[in-house]
Order: sequence, then C-alpha cells, then structure tokens
Amino acid sequence: MSLEAPVQEKIENLVKGNKVVLFMKGTPQQPMCGFSARSIAALDSVLPDYASFNVLDDEEVREGIKVYGNWPTIPQLYIDGELVGGCDIIISMLNSGELHQQLGLEAPDRTPPEITITELAAEKIGLAMQGHDGMALHFAIDSGWDSQFNLAPLQGEEIVTVANGIEIAMDIATAQRARGAVIDWVKVMTGEGLSVHLPAAPPPVKTLTVSELAEKLQSGKITLVDVRPAEDRAKASLEQALALDDALMQRLNDMPKDIELAFICHHGNSSLGAAEHFRKQGFNSVYNVKGGMDAWSLEVDSKVPRY
Repeated sequence: MSLEAPVQEKIENLVKGNKVVLFMKGTPQQPMCGFSARSIAALDSVLPDYASFNVLDDEEVREGIKVYGNWPTIPQLYIDGELVGGCDIIISMLNSGELHQQLGLEAPDRTPPEITITELAAEKIGLAMQGHDGMALHFAIDSGWDSQFNLAPLQGEEIVTVANGIEIAMDIATAQRARGAVIDWVKVMTGEGLSVHLPAAPPPVKTLTVSELAEKLQSGKITLVDVRPAEDRAKASLEQALALDDALMQRLNDMPKDIELAFICHHGNSSLGAAEHFRKQGFNSVYNVKGGMDAWSLEVDSKVPRY
C-alpha cells in the first residue's frame, strides 16, 4: 500500500520537523488508550517537552503512519526522523537506558528505592501470589501519580527492591516516584485493599473560600482560572479570571510549578477536576474555590449575577 502525496508530506513534516514526536491516541494530557498512556508516562519521565499527534483527529494520518514506518500499531515514537517503535520498545529502552542515550541524556539512576510494606499488606500480597510461580509483582506509578500492581514475568531490565520479604519490580520512572512509598492494607466503607502513600507526589488540592480568594486576588499572589464554558462566563465572570482553553492549557504547562493556581466554576465541582489535573502535572500549590461563582456573588460581590 502506498501513501498519497499530501498524507506523506504531512507525516514527513511531523516526523522531520520535530526531534521527538509521538503518534498516539489522545493527547499527553488525556491519552485515550493504555499503550499511549504508558508511552506518555515514559517520555514525561525523561523529557520536559516533545511533540505529539493525536491520530484520532485525523484518519488519514492514523492509517498513513502505519504505512509510512511499516509499523502496524499506535502509538509510534520517532526520534531525529527515525522510527523507534511502539509502547513495549519505548518502555524497554527507558528501563535499559537506551532511550536516555538516544536522546543525549545522562544515564538514569537505577538505585532501588526504599519502600515500606506493612505486615498486613505483606501477608495479603503473599497470599495473592500463591500459585503464580514464575510471576513477579510489578508496581507502576504513572505521570499522574496513579499507582497500580500486576503480576507478570520479569523482563530483566526492571529495578527490583525488597520490602518486608516482598520483591517489587518497577520501571525507572516508577522507581523515581516511589522513593519513600508506604504500602498498606486498609479497610474502607467500599471494601478493602492495598493503599499507597507517595511522599514524592505533589501536595493534594487545597480548598479556598471566596473570601480567601478575594484577599489573594487583591494582593496579586494567585492565578485564577475559570473552567466554565463561554456561555456561563458571559452570564457572570470575574475580571481577574483566565478562561481555560487550549492556549491557556499550554501557557499553564509552561509556567513554574511553584506558582499558586486557583480554579473556579459555578459551584466548585467541575473546577475540582481541573485542579486535580494540574496537581498531577506537578504544580504544588493548587486550590479549588469552594462554592464557585455562586458563593462569590453571595459572600463577596452581589453585583456579580447569580444564575
């Protein structure tokens, strides 16, 4: 199968116009498949910036990139105009240090992290692994600081640490994020299971009252982001608030991670999701405005319409 000239030219511009480009399903902020998410997590652990292309937005590129590099699956990573491969190859190269070498980066730190596993968690993990000879316990922490466990054979390039008699295998990115982690077994109202505390994770989203927001806006010490759609902002808005769109998303991602960010919506619900997203991007002072614009109208400025 051959590519039509316009499609080939578009792909070549993407491949040759960027040192690193990942053809993926979704975006780095919102990957739409597990393989794309794992690839993004690997790249995020070594690169502050790289290009990506969402093949779900362009069917011609989605099918054409498979022909262009003679590679049948998505995602696909290109470095310096050359095809590296898909998810499994990206992860393997990350763990072996080949990815760092190809990108001209220093060799990765392969020091196993210190992890604590409580007695009860170790007992439960041991029971779960019975009858699974040849399988290892793999621990993964993605770029959004979400963690998961699974049983799979060792590939030979993982970083392995031992805690309370339990061997845990990790990729390099997870090993960096897992330093000081505490794994426990907890019971909650919905059931019981493993709980993971990650000291290296960004601090949780904090709550900000509208009165506290007013004080911070007055002092100019905070960046306020309005996550509501345009039609709602037209009904009631704050002059200092920035509308959350693609351009602002890029600006925020380029900002220092220690700035104070506050997110506001109508009642404080959808803004919490946006705040959590940016917390996971590494911002360490993120707030959600309690009660949103409705509370602002009731408690701070009645001239702002309620709706």
